[in-house]
Amino acid sequence: MSDKSREFRNALGCFATGVTVVTARRPDGTPIGITANSFSSVSLDPPLVLWCIDKTSDTFADFEAAEQFAINVLSAEDMNVSNEMARSGRSALDEHIQGTGEVTGLPVVETALATFECDVEHRHAGGDHVILVGRVLNFTASTDGDPLLYFRGKYATAAH
Repeated sequence: MSDKSREFRNALGCFATGVTVVTARRPDGTPIGITANSFSSVSLDPPLVLWCIDKTSDTFADFEAAEQFAINVLSAEDMNVSNEMARSGRSALDEHIQGTGEVTGLPVVETALATFECDVEHRHAGGDHVILVGRVLNFTASTDGDPLLYFRGKYATAAH
């Protein structure tokens, strides 16, 4: 990574983000997941959200083939889930992700603050990433718990 790229990445790190785990199924039905902090709302009507995946991710081909995904907004207690799903080569889901989406049947993080089950609406090229826009089919949200945040390259907590 060049010095300028590192500086750019550090500047982006000044924007605190929430942490998500995005789940889907491979064409053979195997559940997969990846940690992502590139999540955003797009539209209320129709309900659309987006997230971005690096083209070099070991799960890229699987998410490119998937027609649905679930975005799980992690709580502060889900740091272990984030760490596990962020490791390269660690796309298989483990005991932390045992829930099932009500509409899609996709794997979901039961302790997540919110979950959005989506159909893929659009895919857009975005440099070294692909932007996946999802139409929200169903969502759940909790009023309990604190969010898991990411700031300047490490986890952070919300100040109340």
